[in-house]
Amino acid sequence: MITPRTLKGFRDFLPEQMIARDKLLEIAADVYRSYGFVPIDTPALEYLEILSGKGSDETDKQLYKFQDHGGRDVALRFDLTVPLARFSAQHINELGTPFKRYQFGKVWRGENTQAGRYREFTQCDFDTIGTRSIVADIETALVIHDLLQRIDIKTNVPFENFTIHINNRKVLTGMLEKQGLVEKTVQVLRALDKLAKIGEAKVVNEMTETAGTNAEQAKNVLQLASIKGESKQIIEQLRTLLKGNETGETGAEELETICNALKAAGVPDSRTVIDLSIARGLDYYTGTIFETFLNGLPSIGSVCSGGRYDNLAELYTNQQLPGIGASLGIDRLLAAMEELKMLPKSQTTAKVFIPNFAPNRVNDYLRIITQLRKSGVAADFYPEQKKLGNQLKYADKKGFPYAIIIGEEEFEKQTAQIKNLVTGENKEVKQDEITSELFG
Repeated sequence: MITPRTLKGFRDFLPEQMIARDKLLEIAADVYRSYGFVPIDTPALEYLEILSGKGSDETDKQLYKFQDHGGRDVALRFDLTVPLARFSAQHINELGTPFKRYQFGKVWRGENTQAGRYREFTQCDFDTIGTRSIVADIETALVIHDLLQRIDIKTNVPFENFTIHINNRKVLTGMLEKQGLVEKTVQVLRALDKLAKIGEAKVVNEMTETAGTNAEQAKNVLQLASIKGESKQIIEQLRTLLKGNETGETGAEELETICNALKAAGVPDSRTVIDLSIARGLDYYTGTIFETFLNGLPSIGSVCSGGRYDNLAELYTNQQLPGIGASLGIDRLLAAMEELKMLPKSQTTAKVFIPNFAPNRVNDYLRIITQLRKSGVAADFYPEQKKLGNQLKYADKKGFPYAIIIGEEEFEKQTAQIKNLVTGENKEVKQDEITSELFG
């Protein structure tokens, strides 16, 4: 007998989880489409050379890689952005620019597992390829905002308990240029990206060990990262700190432009913050970067992250294909929503449950159910004839909102009992009025 089990970092999804997951994917697709993004798909498996060396040393170590039956070195994708760069280089002549795409797909990283973090997980990406315009950066922030605002799938009301953290790699690079650390940019930013997880002392140690910084250099980098306050105040401090450095000054200007644009678009000030401590661990980011946190559970980490990567596609083509985008971490978000009691407890996709308890009336039940489905009412019919009470217990456990009860007496009168399984209320209606009663 083989023991049924799943690999560490991998998991099965039960109906209750999948229903909530599918709903979030529907919301994401709806938001992305509202901005003109179009769907694409790419293979789970890529040539190893496409993926290796594109994220970081850490992601290279986490790659699931092997030789296929043809002796080719291949790997499972670790994100959807690097395959997009390959896709763009391969197809951009027929697509044109700017090209706006969204994609939902599983990715794999052989990393240590923790709450909301798995080795197989789904990313919900959206990206704009082929423009360096700051308008694309602004739009990316607006999509993140609209997406997170709609995540409360339990009550269908706007969700407000989140904050988008914004930074710019040019600000960080400008500071490193002023400190004489430009050749160690990757190592310093990787260390800085761990600030919230490991604290200042360990970040300083890592900068010293991997980038060779001295105490004063590390102190200056952390001083930049620790600047807090309102957006206007932070920009003023950055201009002072980065004066004379073109890269840093450009980054500060871009941050100011984005903040002003979001305000003009009606995004509340409380929803965004300039956070100079975020660096994003992947090496390919070059400009604006985003991380989004749920205020009620910041410890779960960022649930929607991304940024600008202007040089990634150049690894596959001589064409200039700058890009910017972000990814909704749906598995982490679902883990957070479950902990915050934001998920509906439902194991059914049907709106109504029809018990089967009138002898020799299966065809009559099917006639009514078929009509309901044609009218747009998702209906589930119990296959076996059992006591009504037992069937209603099943319906309640599965989370059906309504039961339509039709026994022999109701068939004779051409009526039905509509029972609200949440409130317990019961109402008798004519059979041809069931749909209008349910939808008002």
